Amino acid sequence: MADVDQLNSNPESALYDALNDTRTGMLGLKGSEQHMQPMTHFADQDAGKIRFVTARDTDLAQALTVNLTVKQAARFTVVSKGQDFHACIDGTLEQVVDPQTLKDLWSPVLGAWFDGGPEDPDVVLLEFTPTEAAMWASTGNPLRFGYEIAKANMNDDAKPDLGSHVVHTFAPAKLAHSAA
Repeated sequence: MADVDQLNSNPESALYDALNDTRTGMLGLKGSEQHMQPMTHFADQDAGKIRFVTARDTDLAQALTVNLTVKQAARFTVVSKGQDFHACIDGTLEQVVDPQTLKDLWSPVLGAWFDGGPEDPDVVLLEFTPTEAAMWASTGNPLRFGYEIAKANMNDDAKPDLGSHVVHTFAPAKLAHSAA
């Protein structure tokens, strides 16, 4: 259930909590002619990243391969399982080579797609760094929903108050790895 108060007081935590409770969203490159694609995400609030694992031959990985040294503008959208939290997140997307992170993310589900495990040459790790997110949280309480709808129907000037909308700008990305 979305936490409207948390969205208002700590939108970044509300977003990462929703990401951790939801397995997939839609990812795409901004300005691209490609459609956004469903992707399983791995949220890492401490690093300020959202990671994805895909195959080297996917349209998305191919589009990022054109210039590996440049982060590309991207967008990720997510809707919670309860459909009471929605987010549209802008940021940058890049391919990264990070064998340890890939091993940490590895699971039997990923293993079903890649026979060679995390070392499979077809595996590509993508990192999305959020820069801004528009988020909406609504009440999941059916009594509150009913009350707000009834109140709005009885008063032409009243609109139902069922949630909150916040646009959050993220602080510059934290460094995932520091030099030793």
